[in-house]
Amino acid sequence: MKPIHAPIYEALKNHAGSRPRSFHVPGHQNGQVWEELGAAANTSTGNIIEAFRQTYDAIMGIDVTELSSTDDLHHPEAAIQEAQILAAQSFHAEKTFFLIGGSTSGNLAMLLAVCDPGDLVIVQRNVHKSVINGLKLAGASAVFVSPQRDAGSGLAVIPSLSGIEEALQRHPQAKAVFLSNPNYYGMGELLNRYAETAHQYGVPLLVDEAHGAHYGQHREFPRSAMQAGADAAVQSTHKTLPALTMGAMLHIQGNRINLDRLKQALAIVQSSSPSFPIMASLDISRAMMASLQEELFQPALAHARSFRAWLKAARMFLQEAAFTDVTVNSKHDGSEKIKLTSPQRDPLRIVLHDSTGTLTGKQLQQLLEEKGCWAEMSDNVYVVLLIGIGTGDEHMERLRDSITFIHQAIVSEMDDSALNMKRSAKEEVESRHAVWAATELEEPVSFGGGWYRNQPSVRLPLRDAIGRRVAEMVVPYPPGIPLLYAGERLTIAMADEIERLASGRANFQGAVDSGMGTIAVYEEKPGG
Repeated sequence: MKPIHAPIYEALKNHAGSRPRSFHVPGHQNGQVWEELGAAANTSTGNIIEAFRQTYDAIMGIDVTELSSTDDLHHPEAAIQEAQILAAQSFHAEKTFFLIGGSTSGNLAMLLAVCDPGDLVIVQRNVHKSVINGLKLAGASAVFVSPQRDAGSGLAVIPSLSGIEEALQRHPQAKAVFLSNPNYYGMGELLNRYAETAHQYGVPLLVDEAHGAHYGQHREFPRSAMQAGADAAVQSTHKTLPALTMGAMLHIQGNRINLDRLKQALAIVQSSSPSFPIMASLDISRAMMASLQEELFQPALAHARSFRAWLKAARMFLQEAAFTDVTVNSKHDGSEKIKLTSPQRDPLRIVLHDSTGTLTGKQLQQLLEEKGCWAEMSDNVYVVLLIGIGTGDEHMERLRDSITFIHQAIVSEMDDSALNMKRSAKEEVESRHAVWAATELEEPVSFGGGWYRNQPSVRLPLRDAIGRRVAEMVVPYPPGIPLLYAGERLTIAMADEIERLASGRANFQGAVDSGMGTIAVYEEKPGG
């Protein structure tokens, strides 16, 4: 075990230890506010204030502003600078920037750094909304590449390598390739060949790796985007490492990203009064990882392995199919290059589903919550559980007991015929969940100030709208992957897919007409 060295935290503790008299923001004056308010309050109010103090006192003691003893995130020269250098070393990067606005701020900054108004980016279609917002802020356009669909789970995974290369061939003016890897379910792809392909066409590979902050830190974890050769990658440190919420990091390597532009972008999208507790938690997370190394993750990995073994041995109806059976479906890519890529799975994510179809993922999540087990997320089929470094024996015992209780409560009310019927119902639900049409886009989608942005819209029957620019986002859920973005033209293939999904009773997010009999389109300019 190496000594723990966290320069930001140490600077903050040294400052607090000097018993400073604060005549600066923030307004709680290093937590002194509680003592002053408590002295002036009556007994009842004083008890509440004391409860506040006990909750927040320690964190307020290190919640300061940019001082000569602390440093400045936007112009680091002392503790923050040292902490970011140490983070770059730990996360296999050449340069690391601390983010206090989550991965969202990193996604925005990456796009602002590589795009001028009117520029074009090759973008994985199923990306976080912050990527779309980044394109809007940059005034850029996107050529969306459809994700592949995993054959076992029906979940959307990273686009095929040949799909990315085809987009680069068709659009040589592209400024970057933007991917999201892994997905929310812990499914992803080794990105080496994606990075090589992007670089062959002279553009950087940008990666939203929000769910993979721990990647590359243990032999059992997938390799990180930085290790695979990406030029820039953002990680939500708070998701899988012990950082405070909104704590994230942006990693850079190589010379394809203009660092001056990136710093300017970060200054635009991040607060000029960044949270020192969040920055200190990023520093502490890195320091713990650097000191304990693989040992930090051993308990979580052991819990995950044990739970999977328990599920298998129990032979229950709730199985982890999305994790154990996931592979990239090579049938969706006819190129030889796909054989040289490799699917990756996060061992710390457990993906449960009810194979009898009795419970949807949402229902299972609700029942788990009633038993005191709170999942990361759910959809119509799956529930995602994250086994973290803070997960203890009691957590896992409660989870096993809860699943056993739910199983027994349901099975006791079902006979064999009902069980078979439920399995058929489940297959129908999973089939709808799996649907994705890999439609080719005829033209880039503009997120700049196109004429139609301020144009009125009209609602037309779906078939009558073919060839028109849609004025609303159409997102079938599950799986929650946008079929259409506002400003994109509706094609026959897309209309076919929408009708097929609607006939299967899929839900559509972003659309006013949930049945998708009609769709909003922009009124075209004469001749346009």
